[in-house]
Amino acid sequence: MLLSCSSDNEVKAELPANAGKTLVVYYSYTGNCRDLVNELTTKIRADVLEIQPAEKGLKYDANNYALGTQLLNAIKANPDDASSYPAIDPVTTSLSDYSNVIIVTPLWWSQMAAIMQAFLFNYNSQMSGKHVAMIVSSASSGISGVVSDARRLLPSVSWMGDALWINNSNRKNASSLIENWCKTLNFAEKQTTMDKMYITIDGVTQSVTLVDNAATKSLVERLQQGPVTVTLSSSGGFEIWGSLGFSLPTSNQQITAQPGDVILYNGSNICLFYGTNSWNYTMLGHIDGLSESELRKFLKADESSVSITMSLSSGTTAIRQTQCTDEKEAYFMLNGQRVDNPTKGIYIKNGKKVII
Repeated sequence: MLLSCSSDNEVKAELPANAGKTLVVYYSYTGNCRDLVNELTTKIRADVLEIQPAEKGLKYDANNYALGTQLLNAIKANPDDASSYPAIDPVTTSLSDYSNVIIVTPLWWSQMAAIMQAFLFNYNSQMSGKHVAMIVSSASSGISGVVSDARRLLPSVSWMGDALWINNSNRKNASSLIENWCKTLNFAEKQTTMDKMYITIDGVTQSVTLVDNAATKSLVERLQQGPVTVTLSSSGGFEIWGSLGFSLPTSNQQITAQPGDVILYNGSNICLFYGTNSWNYTMLGHIDGLSESELRKFLKADESSVSITMSLSSGTTAIRQTQCTDEKEAYFMLNGQRVDNPTKGIYIKNGKKVII
């Protein structure tokens, strides 16, 4: 157990030094979810982010939830279209600072509140690879629809445990329910090699944060036998893809792949995305830390084919600071080797990553 809960009159337990930071993200229309967040943060150490609709003062529950139902129906009709979701205030919190995210959301007509759905849709690529848990507040309706919404919107996260349902019949016991629930969660530690794989292209290596599913477990088992090299082809202006030469278990669902996503297609093909595309895929993971333009360069998107090597070790190619005293203008590969005539790629110059 990596995160401890405390009773109401105890000091909140410190996270172990190797546990990731936790962010609580919530939307509250009636105030019930805000109360749950206040209770939760007496039990754990976490930062808090409130999601707000861009248009203030709307009465989503008026006329038997007419406006709220209208928003939910728009999402249901076109769940992959950004225009289907209500506008929310911009989020300035850096999600990359957190390993764990706890979502606290209300239920609207057996679905996740449209405002929270908008947040998850807009920021799902930044949630990729994180450990996520959820608390759902409702009057009496069951939360299976909200869980389905969350899994649709966050296809590339690792769920820490079952969602906690707080309703009108048990709300008076929220404190003890939350305390017991957080004891069941599997909070993330700093990443280990089992959470990572590495992709190398022309001597440049990037890490990939893997999601937790049967496909990645099987892939890790294969890579434990040694690196795998495959040739991928550019396709559609949004990906490079090709055959792995072996099959992995599938858990396909409709996914809008984002730049950096690593996807399994038809059980035996791997796709690395530098653009977006919606299809029935199995998520494998996400390439860490590269912008869309950096991804295009790393994946050699302008070439017809590219050889990639997947492994469980970064070897000597992990990015590190390169000291350059009297050669400030020199370029170095990510493994520290000097390059006198650099071609297109990612290098270290003056201790910083640059792309040429």
